[in-house]
Amino acid sequence: MLLYYGREIYRQAPPTPARVVTTEGKVLFTGQDIKDGQNVWQSIGGQEVGTVWGHGAYVAPDWSADWLHRELTWILDHWAGKPFAQLDAEQQAVLKARLKKEIRTNTYNAQTGDLVVSPVRAEAMAAVAQHYTALFGDDPSMEKLRNAYAIPAKSIKDPERQRLMNAFFFWTAWACATERPGQSITYTQNWPSEDLIDNKPSGQIVIWSVISFVLLLGGIGALAWYMATRKEEAPATVPATDPLRSFALTPSMKATLKYFWVVTALIVVQVGLGVVTAHYGVEGNGFYGIPLAQWLPYSVTRTWHLQLGIFWIATAWLAAGLFVAPMVAGGEPKFQRAGVNFLFTCLLIIVVGSLAGQWLAVQQKLGFVTNFWFGHQGYEYVDLGGSGRCSCLSGWWCG
Repeated sequence: MLLYYGREIYRQAPPTPARVVTTEGKVLFTGQDIKDGQNVWQSIGGQEVGTVWGHGAYVAPDWSADWLHRELTWILDHWAGKPFAQLDAEQQAVLKARLKKEIRTNTYNAQTGDLVVSPVRAEAMAAVAQHYTALFGDDPSMEKLRNAYAIPAKSIKDPERQRLMNAFFFWTAWACATERPGQSITYTQNWPSEDLIDNKPSGQIVIWSVISFVLLLGGIGALAWYMATRKEEAPATVPATDPLRSFALTPSMKATLKYFWVVTALIVVQVGLGVVTAHYGVEGNGFYGIPLAQWLPYSVTRTWHLQLGIFWIATAWLAAGLFVAPMVAGGEPKFQRAGVNFLFTCLLIIVVGSLAGQWLAVQQKLGFVTNFWFGHQGYEYVDLGGSGRCSCLSGWWCG
């Protein structure tokens, strides 16, 4: 099932247009701009700073939903010539029907690779882009909103990077609002809910959601019934002496002590970062008046908090295995102690290097390629860059 649906997700994924152009032929941005914009979004923490398509942290909003709503309300106000809310119900219904046709109609040309938008939508995109440029920049009028979102000023320092991220945000919003070819649902199954263009859950979503939790509860119930009705097995024979009391510490077992000291330190640091991260939920740019976000913004503390949990669990698991192995085997091979120390050095490099790389990425000090390998991947729980992730997996497996 995973293989089938994984293939279907890949096959039915919303297309990345080669160009986004107006009906007048003006090129707004390219497909590479969208891909580079995703890299920018990842570099600032991505899913640690708001969400895209519902995946991530909910301190800041979902950017795809936020962009879409701002774009829609701008168009409605533009057509109305005044705030849309001031129109009567009949006038609102007419404009909403016009908006639905404007936004939900799929204007992507698979042959040319062009996504064509109307001039009025291009104007709306430019207006929303200005909002995000101010938000991720240092516009004083956005200070209150930045504080609510736990986004420090100048999160994006380069105007070109901001332009690219705006292109990516638009594309994510477009996929939420445009119907799949030949279907009456959008690329994201009418998500997010948006009354202005009748984005509502389809019947299939409701049915399969109900089926999923019914099967989950049924499976749990069946497992509980099975365990409750099993016949009791004969009790295991308990040895006369505890075999763990008769072992002698080997050099490699003694060398694992530093692992456990590191585990303890990582737990303490993780708890401290958790306190700071939780506090950012009420004071987005500081910690009891201290402007901590200038050096450790929410995206960094949340990333480190999650990563350290993974690191200390993995380190404790490794250390326990390395400690128990000689005890079970009744001895240890040559150079086991050297191997334990070498692996410990690798772990230190991975932990310190990944945390440093993530900080440098969020501070916008890394290029796109460097960020991918050594910076912030932008996804929860696998935030560390590609090289660090590969090293971690290989290190844990070899250990």
